Amino acid sequence: MTTVPTITLNDGRQMPQLGFGVFQVPDDGAQAAVEAALAAGYRSIDTASIYGNEAGVGRAIAASGLPREELFVTTKLWIDALERDAVRPALEASLERLGLNAVDLYLIHWPAPASDRYLGAWQGLEAARDAGLAASIGVSNFLPEHLERVVALGGTVPAVNQVELHPALQNCATQEANTRLGIATEAWSPLAQSAVLGEAAVVNAAAAHGVTPAQAVLRWHLQQGRIVIPKSVTPERIAANLDVFGFELSAEELAAIDALERDGRTGPHPADFNG
Repeated sequence: MTTVPTITLNDGRQMPQLGFGVFQVPDDGAQAAVEAALAAGYRSIDTASIYGNEAGVGRAIAASGLPREELFVTTKLWIDALERDAVRPALEASLERLGLNAVDLYLIHWPAPASDRYLGAWQGLEAARDAGLAASIGVSNFLPEHLERVVALGGTVPAVNQVELHPALQNCATQEANTRLGIATEAWSPLAQSAVLGEAAVVNAAAAHGVTPAQAVLRWHLQQGRIVIPKSVTPERIAANLDVFGFELSAEELAAIDALERDGRTGPHPADFNG
């Protein structure tokens, strides 16, 4: 069984550095996908209320028979509940679907800056954590200016900022802000929906180590200290995405992949997305 290294979050808790994402996996397929991931050795599962598959994830967790303390489960607050008093009911609904008493990490999914409600929502997350419904709290898709305003509240600094991040969109300013503020960076769409897998820098690194291009890109993330949550519904690919700890990219290979940076965004821009 693969042993996945952990990242120590700023609240002292340990989070697996490589987890399994279920974005765009329908609920009726989520159970099988998560069961395959857990069987392969993943112990961190990332979902969200808007994905509509928390129930399927919960069924897989229940069917696995794994002790709760071995799992790290993340879900997210959608934009329609960006109010301090709306957070707890939204999280309780997610917990009911997941069949859990608490999640390990609860994130604000998007800042939706036009409404300017994310600061109140953050205080709602703090209250939900204090009530024992989430062990750690964080954010997703927050830009440096959003992070600064949250930190300026004087309460909890987010444990994690989950952002789109891959060789074609490295979100350098946000990564720098995360590091400065002590926030762990977690990459969603870590493979750019396969758009970077044919790049020469990736193909060459993969060939040099006898691995797939996807494995090379995931290794690039891990060696730079990021948390990463690749998604697949194919059992063989699910297992392959976890098999990234038996090789190490050289400094030259890392730099060549770094050089792929461009505006290769696959999802919305956080400054403009308001649900």
